[in-house]
Amino acid sequence: MVRFVVIGVFAVLCAAGLAQRLNALGDPGAPHPVAAVAQPSADAPPPAADGEAAIAKSGDGHFWADGQVDGHPVHFLIDTGATSVFLTSADARSLGIDPSSLAYSQAVTTANGPAHAAPVKLGEITVGGAQVADVQAFVIDNGLETSLLGMSFLGRLTKFEATQDTMTLKS
Repeated sequence: MVRFVVIGVFAVLCAAGLAQRLNALGDPGAPHPVAAVAQPSADAPPPAADGEAAIAKSGDGHFWADGQVDGHPVHFLIDTGATSVFLTSADARSLGIDPSSLAYSQAVTTANGPAHAAPVKLGEITVGGAQVADVQAFVIDNGLETSLLGMSFLGRLTKFEATQDTMTLKS
């Protein structure tokens, strides 16, 4: 009997969640669920102190950072599983690096499969108030849709911390 009550409660909770989603779909003023995934969180992160950056989690569940590499803007996906900073060819080009002149000597595996990477040294990466100089990075020949802010930057910070809603970087 208890099993049927638990199953019934679970079914009611699932139905309520589905009803809310369906109501949102019928409301022209409500954000479309697919569009909402790509939008940043409406909740602003708390203000950061000097030498810090506070980054709100995006609606897609990732932390995205608008940083500066040697004074040029780069949009990064923060990736604690990436051993290094990885740049797309387009971002490398915007930094004044000619991707065709690089030696793609490192075999790497991206989310899109195997690729080749060329090592580069970046003068400084800044995200909010957090800064790291002389950062080892790689330019990926193909298969990378966005540049990754990995451990060659994050590991040189004095602290980085993620909560459910915010990632804090401190240099």
